[in-house]
Amino acid sequence: MKTTKNTSTSDTKTKSTRTQSKPRGSVKAKSSAAEGLRELFVESLKDIYWAEKALTKALPKMAENATSEDLINTINDHLKVTEEQVSRLEQVFELIEEKATAKKCEAMEGLIKEGESIMEETQQGPVRDAGIIGASQKIEHYEIATYGTLAAFAETLGENEALQLLQQTLNEEKEADSLLTEVAYNNINFEASEEEEDEE
Repeated sequence: MKTTKNTSTSDTKTKSTRTQSKPRGSVKAKSSAAEGLRELFVESLKDIYWAEKALTKALPKMAENATSEDLINTINDHLKVTEEQVSRLEQVFELIEEKATAKKCEAMEGLIKEGESIMEETQQGPVRDAGIIGASQKIEHYEIATYGTLAAFAETLGENEALQLLQQTLNEEKEADSLLTEVAYNNINFEASEEEEDEE
């Protein structure tokens, strides 16, 4: 009887292990899914390559809709930096001996669309400027997270030259975020707040 009980306990453990190995909500990978870290690194590079190219088209629209001279200058300066970042990513692809290919970035597309919606839903002036800064900073935070991850991947894979280029871009994105915060706190957010009070 003891033997039967032990077998039963063993069966229960096996069933429990099987249940744990296949968690609920597990996602079935695509046939083209990355199997290794290097593949994931390349796919992530393609993603941000698309994102940066999309930004070179989105940033001029933001500058056209802004009214603050400081904000317009900040956006235009970052446009030049973004164009350099696109070239830098092409260098990274070359270093790792991969073709520079863009893969649609759903996250960046959503952030750009959100920025466009904010511009459509606000009157030109300080309130729209504040909205543009908010949308721009969301984009910067996404890029900071992405380049931080890519830099970590490059370091792990021993791609030191690629790491230096990615780190340079990461630093630029952090600087852009700080500049946007500075512009917001210097004038725009306060002017937008005063405009709201005047309307009341």
